[in-house]
Formats: sequence, structure tokens, C-alpha cells
Amino acid sequence: MEEKNTTEAVSKNKKERNQTSSSGSYNPPRKQNLLTFLSIPIYEGSSSILAFNQVTTTAFSLSSPPSWSQLLSICTLLRWWFLFCHANLCQYSVLLHSLKPTNFLMGLFRAKGVVYKPVENVNLGPDSDESYIKANVKAPRMAGFLAKIFAWFLESRIFGPFLLYILKRNNLIHKLVTNAELEESPVYVPLHPFEELNEKEVKHVNSDLSPSEQVQQAIGCLPLPSEKIVNELKPSSRRWTIMDYSKAYSSGEITPYKVAERLVAAIHESSGPPLDMAFFINYDAEDILRQAKESTLRYERGEPRSVLDGVPVAIKDEIDCSPYPTTGGTKWLHKFRPCKGDAFCILRLRSCGVVIIGKTNMHELGAGTSGINPHYGATRNPYDPGRISGGSSSGSAAVVAAGLCPVALGVDGGGSVRMPAALCGVVGFKPTFGRVPHSGVLPLNWTVGMVGVLAGTIEDAFIVYAAINGPVPSHETSVIPPPKMYFPMLQSTNSVSDITLARYGETVDVTIPDIEAMRLAHYLTIGSECTAALSSYLEKLDIAESGWDVRVALSVYGAFSGEDYIKAQKLRNRQIQFHRNIFTKADVIVTPTVGVTAYPILNDALETGELDYINGAALVRYQIAGNFLGLPAVTVPVGYDKKGLPIGLQFIGRPWSEPTLIHIAYAMQVYYQFIMF
Repeated sequence: MEEKNTTEAVSKNKKERNQTSSSGSYNPPRKQNLLTFLSIPIYEGSSSILAFNQVTTTAFSLSSPPSWSQLLSICTLLRWWFLFCHANLCQYSVLLHSLKPTNFLMGLFRAKGVVYKPVENVNLGPDSDESYIKANVKAPRMAGFLAKIFAWFLESRIFGPFLLYILKRNNLIHKLVTNAELEESPVYVPLHPFEELNEKEVKHVNSDLSPSEQVQQAIGCLPLPSEKIVNELKPSSRRWTIMDYSKAYSSGEITPYKVAERLVAAIHESSGPPLDMAFFINYDAEDILRQAKESTLRYERGEPRSVLDGVPVAIKDEIDCSPYPTTGGTKWLHKFRPCKGDAFCILRLRSCGVVIIGKTNMHELGAGTSGINPHYGATRNPYDPGRISGGSSSGSAAVVAAGLCPVALGVDGGGSVRMPAALCGVVGFKPTFGRVPHSGVLPLNWTVGMVGVLAGTIEDAFIVYAAINGPVPSHETSVIPPPKMYFPMLQSTNSVSDITLARYGETVDVTIPDIEAMRLAHYLTIGSECTAALSSYLEKLDIAESGWDVRVALSVYGAFSGEDYIKAQKLRNRQIQFHRNIFTKADVIVTPTVGVTAYPILNDALETGELDYINGAALVRYQIAGNFLGLPAVTVPVGYDKKGLPIGLQFIGRPWSEPTLIHIAYAMQVYYQFIMF
């Protein structure tokens, strides 16, 4: 189904928030491709903000078609197998329909690929004749016994290739990627040349400063706190910030060691019955107390390393951090890939004196959006423990939302920082690709993943970003010359008039073509890179050690071909050029962070994980461009739905525009605090 890919204007945040489900419904909104531009005076010259609605689904692939007799027999067998497995056909009618031999045979004649226009011939204006192919997820939710059966079929040498072939065709991989014709050359890594953006109210920071010195530079950019807002916040509604910890330690009100003792007790309590929040995969009480004791001694000597000294920080279990193994959410990866030391970002944090409190839970291999891990438990949302926290940086988002620490690190390959941050009501910040070194991070997705920060406030995210931001090691792909570093000068906001939304004036209508193709290309890229990274381990792996949902994902990932991957990188090039053109008219893309609020955790998913591509599509709908194109992005909480579940608003910027994003996110945060408290 196709529809005109033009845009309509929307002028208020309220309309963006209304696109996020407030009723608890998990179905994607029907409106597709809503694009809105709002101007903001951040840059010298014309400025504007863009918001668009993006829809996502799932993609599958196979290289060679089966014979006619095999198709008929296999499709009939599959259909009757699902009839046997469950008497209630309502849940699986879509899947059964897709397995009918007639539907499949008809699909064989629709393999012709799209012929894409050269980028220079594509009209991005509101009068464009470009059409948008709507995503239509055709996959029932599966968990428990049904997930096991589906995984068995995909892993079967007899059934797997045929089923993957059907799914690939039904989800338009053939049409939009594999058999597509396009002139653009492939771009394998989304590295953007650095350019001066002429951002206002920024401070240039020398690249040769130490992490502690960079943190001090960031502190100098922070505004004085608004006493009115701080005093009116109820103690139960305000989490401790980095500056709260630093002031309490410096004044002697409390010590890092005392905080660590209470923290260890809280982690222990939250990890077992009746809470079973599953925030952590690993934590070591003795190591936490050792770090805290060393920090306490530094404060007693009057020699703290920085304002981060003694501040508890949690780390996603995708980042190397001694003395813990790096499991990637699995029960097996650390056996083949032992942790040999700290990742680059961890070394920089340690030099600032932070107390590492453990490795947080994550969706196994980052291959899902729910945060339900059958090995280490489903990370539960602090706003409602019966609901998901989002993935894959589930534990990092939830532990900050619960107030156990002010900041945590995650890795964002497909919204994996921003998505759980939005669902758990915290800030999630992902810098430009190449801004933060990737050394010591599991290489699950080389060209789309980036270390990100989850925090209770944008100021705390900014401080930790300043600490981990540094020169890229010589063995990593990097921008030449290295990008300059600018910090935003955040002004004190004592009146709502300072950040009123009335500043957003001009509206601009544009067209963004090939959105669905970009979504499929991203999924294909992240799956192919994951398979390549794990190939040597998977050969030795007892597949029974993996969750059933991840076994399905690995089967799908392994079916992508080299041709698929190259075509996906050509589509990446197209989208980079489209967005480069768009950013000549707009400074920031604004969207809801996710398409739904946190949905319930069902008991049948706890043992096997779940395959819920409809909710998964709604969760990642707005986040693909940030990862696939290497753009910086941030989400901030802006309210709650009718059930009291958090809603996030996302800002995506042009390459290297982190100061602009922090400026806007801070303004939104202050405005939200003003209207709420």
C-alpha cells in the first residue's frame, strides 16, 4: 500500500506527545510520515526544527528459491502444524494466512525491485511526487511453546530456508533492498567530516585536557540552580544529581562509603523477592565498598579527583569493566571472549573517581526491545514493575529511574539508550558516531552502535558526556582531522519566558523519501554485523545456551547475504545525502521517542523471551536515522500517559551538534519542571 509522502505542519509539543499512546494501546498510530518544522534561533542564519513519523517492522532473507513441490508440501505442513499447536486461530491468523500455498506462490511473481531515482533528481519539497510504502507488520506475538516451535522451524535445514524466504519477501526486503536498483555507491561507516556549525552560546574545549579537566569545564557551563524549582520539588519526586552527591561529600554531610553501604543493601533488596527487578547481571559488594573507601579517603584529604568522585555509576553489560565478565546478556559469550581490562570510556570515568556499581541487565545480545532476558530476568520498569523497561539498555535505564544512581552507561545501536530512557522517564543521550571511542565495547554492531549516557537530568548526562568524550584511538576508524569539541553554555532559567515555546516560529514542509527502505536497511545492517562479529563463537556454541527469542534473531541475521548488505549501504548513502539536504533547512528533528508507552510483561515470556514485532516496531519507529546515519540524539521526559507511564520527546541533530541538542533538551527539561511543579 502506498500513500503520498508529503508533510503537514504541527506547531506544539502537545501534538507530538499525542502521537504516543496515552491509552495503553500498543497498536501503531495510523498516521504515517508526518513531518513538521519549527524554527529556533540556535544557529546564525535561518534555523528550524523538523519532526517526522517513521514506521518500522522486521526483515528476513534467503538467497535461493525452493522448488514448486517443496513449496507446496512445506507450506501445507507448516499451516497444519500451527493449527495443531493452538486451537485459537485468532492470534495466529496472520501467520497462517501468509503460509497458504496460494499466497506464497503469488508472491513469487512480485520479486521485481524498486528502481530508485538518483539523489539529485529527488524532490524533497512539499510538492514532491515521492510515495511512501507503509510498513505492515505481519507477525503474531510468540512466546513460550510457540516461540520454541518457531525457533525450531527456522533452525531446521529443511524448513528454515523456505520459511525465511517467505518472510523476507513478505516484508519487502526483496523489493526495497535485495533486488533494488540504485546508482549511489555504498557508505559502510557513517563518518561525517567535521564542520563549524556556528552554534550560539558554546565554549570551545581543548582536546588535550584530561577527563577531570573536561568535567570541570562542563561544570563551568552549567546554570545556577533555580531555587524556586528545587525547593518546590518534593523529596520523593527528585532524584539525587551528581552535584548533590558532590556537595554532600565535600560538606561532610555523608561519605561515599556510607552511600555505598546503603546502595549495596538497596541493590540486594531489589534483586530478590518480592521485587525481582533484575536491574543487574553482576555486582560485587566488596569491590563497590573498596572503591567508595578510596573515594572517602580522597575527600578526607581534600583531594577529590572531580565532582564525579564517589558518585555511583552503573555500566551496561556490553562494555568491558573489571572485575566483571562482559556477558552481552548471554550465558556463554564471556566464556569465549574474556574481559581483559576496562573499555576506553570506563578508564576515563575511573580517572574522575566514579564508583562503578556493577554491570546492568540487557536484552540478550541487544537483539530485542523489551528488556526481557530469560537468563537474568526481565528488567522491570520502576514506574510499574509489571511492565517492560525497554531494550536493550534496560537495566541502565531502570537503575537510574529507581534512583539507585544518577547516571549509567549504555550502548545505542537501534535506539537502545533512548528507547528504555523514554519508557523509564529519564534522559538518554547518544553522541555523533565517532565522538566517543568504541574500544572495549562488544562489537555487536560496528557501524550503528555508540556508547550513550542515561541520566536523571540533562546536566548529569552532559557531565558524564564530558568525561567520556576524547580522542579516538589510532586503531579505530575516525574522522580526519579530529572533530573539535564544544560545550553548551547553559544559562540560568528563573522564568518560563526564557525558554517559552513561542520562540519556535517558522514552519517548513518537506518530504523524506524511502523511510521504510531505510528501516529495512538498518535492520539488515545490524543483523549482518552481529552475525559477522559472533561467527567464530557461534561455531563453538551449544545453541541451547541462548534464549529462544535470540535463536530466532540469529537465524534471521544469518540469512542475510553479502548482496543484501551492500545494497543496504547504498541506501545509507542515499539517506545521508537526503538528511544533509534537510539540515540545510532545519537544525533539529523532533519526534516522540517511542510510539507506545511501556506494555505489560506476560508470564509466558519470562522463560523463553518473546517475539513481539508489532510492539517492537512501535518502539523503534522514530530512532533509526540516529543510528543508521550516525546522527546525535537525545530524549527527555515530557509527561505521562493516562496510566502514569512516562513519555519521552526526542531531538535528533546534524553531525557534531551535541551543544545544540543539550541546549534544547535543557530548555525542555526546565519548561517541563515549571509546568509540573
